[in-house]
Amino acid sequence: QVQLVESGGGLVQAGGSLELSCQASGLTFGRFAMGWFRQAPGKEREFVGSITWNGGSISIVDSVKGRFTISRANAKNMVYLQMSNLKPEDTATYYCAADRSGGEWRRPSDWGQGTQVTVSS
Repeated sequence: QVQLVESGGGLVQAGGSLELSCQASGLTFGRFAMGWFRQAPGKEREFVGSITWNGGSISIVDSVKGRFTISRANAKNMVYLQMSNLKPEDTATYYCAADRSGGEWRRPSDWGQGTQVTVSS
């Protein structure tokens, strides 16, 4: 079955950087778009960004554009979320997601378990 395992979360001071990683297995990784979501306490899960099957197109939500980016290494079945200039409002559990409908992002079909990011002021 599909498994997505996030890592790299932790506690960071405002203005700092983190890189989250997601290791995928159980799917032909290089065929599918991947996405990142986050969920803060008491809030709904929100879309952060996505990357097409070959990394040729990246979409980032406006609230983090210019601070976050996504990359992938298909040979390693890995997708990354690079976060910089972090703010306390970025505190959330971050989730990796796969879209097995195709190479362009539409909607998540599989989820990781999440990794916690806490940004202190």
